[in-house]
Amino acid sequence: MARYTGPSYKQARRVGFSISETGKELARRPYGPGQHGQERRSKLSNYGVQLKEKQKVRFMYGLNERQFRKTFEEAGKLQGVHGDNFLKLLESRLDNLVYRLGFAPTRRAARQLVNHGHITVNGKKVDIPSYRVKVGSTIALKENSKDHKAALASLQNVTNRVEYVTFDENKMEGKFVRLPERSELNADIDEALIVEFYNR
Repeated sequence: MARYTGPSYKQARRVGFSISETGKELARRPYGPGQHGQERRSKLSNYGVQLKEKQKVRFMYGLNERQFRKTFEEAGKLQGVHGDNFLKLLESRLDNLVYRLGFAPTRRAARQLVNHGHITVNGKKVDIPSYRVKVGSTIALKENSKDHKAALASLQNVTNRVEYVTFDENKMEGKFVRLPERSELNADIDEALIVEFYNR
């Protein structure tokens, strides 16, 4: 399954959820895209509700179905609550942490930054967006990418960061200090529905 490269606003309106977590996508038109977007208000079945929840999270992190399912299955092998572990694995992805640190304004832009080889983890270049970052790892711009205009512009616009990462303005590098608590992640996500969807 190829990665979706179309408009993210259309995706957000389809599932009625801000996949950028800013609310911008739904500010002007909080209904489905297309000619009949405002008319589609039929009650969803249980399956439909579960599918919508799964799509919300998949669109938010920008994964294709195969990657998403594989991460879900990995989470099931860990100790603890399956849904919580799943979200923690998604948050540990390199592209997500590049976004969380502020090197990019969106996860899609973060994925591109990683793909193009501008990011290092513990001093080594990593160009795989799905790379699982370990707690305690340092994420930085590559030495000859320290003047990357888009990354610098994004860093200047950062107002606050999540508490499970730290950032050193002088060294231009961040650290993944711990796994996030469930309370620190998006409260509008019901991961139990995703577990139900895959376990049905």
